[in-house]
Amino acid sequence: MAIDLEQLRTFVAVAEAESLTRASEVLHLSLPAISRRLSALEEELGIALLTRTTRRVSLTQTGREFLPRARRLLDELEESLLGIRETAARRRGLVTIACIPTAAYYFMPATLAEFARRFPAVRVRVMDLSADGVIDAVATGGAEFGIGMEGAGHPEVEFRPLRRDPFVLACRRDNPLATRRNLRWEDLKGLRLVGVSRRSGNRLILDRALLPRGIQPNWHYEAEHLSTSLGLVEAGLGVAVVPRLALPRTPHPILVARPLSEPRIERATGVVLRLGSSLGPAARAFLDMLERRMAAI
Repeated sequence: MAIDLEQLRTFVAVAEAESLTRASEVLHLSLPAISRRLSALEEELGIALLTRTTRRVSLTQTGREFLPRARRLLDELEESLLGIRETAARRRGLVTIACIPTAAYYFMPATLAEFARRFPAVRVRVMDLSADGVIDAVATGGAEFGIGMEGAGHPEVEFRPLRRDPFVLACRRDNPLATRRNLRWEDLKGLRLVGVSRRSGNRLILDRALLPRGIQPNWHYEAEHLSTSLGLVEAGLGVAVVPRLALPRTPHPILVARPLSEPRIERATGVVLRLGSSLGPAARAFLDMLERRMAAI
């Protein structure tokens, strides 16, 4: 059935005005245009809705029964359009983001503040997860998008890198290594290193770069999270190799970082998106802000 909304609007206007002329003034249409719409509607329904005379238009029995339905259809459409406009204008709703802890620590607070100023009616849920957890949350639809790291693949997601950060040595300021401006991996031989679990994406990046070169660090301690690794270093239990983003944003009274080379190892951080999906307007706006901030720092 090929009934269109303009035909329904014309029918309702004519029925309420009981006159083609008055309806033409309301709709700002010519009389022939109104007649064509009415005829097309009746032809599509296969029954007469109106009885026309030279002075007056009246509803047939079928027309009287059809009028409230036509009004209801138009009202429902208007309410739906108003809802869409309101959502677009106010950006109401909820944005759910999966994010690795280091990126959440560095980029989320300022981005959330900016987003709240522009879209105060939108709630944001940040899922603080491991790299694999970010991938799974995006793949299963638990998060609209994620901020993760390169290396954890999944057939249903894509990774779009935004920045690369080197792994550095984190040690106490009173450690002799703190006086060195540059360090090589061979300088760490024999030292007690604090590493992250083998399940961590950061450990996978390090192993892939070091093992082919025959470098086997002495991971004396292992922790699940980078923040725990830094806590052990701060307590004087060893030194740690961490992405630069894992370090505090401001100078720390106890910890200091030094570059590591030969080899220099980097971690790519970026956006994780579900293949074939499109972001809603609020999520798209948040991602745009987040991408700008990640590229700038």
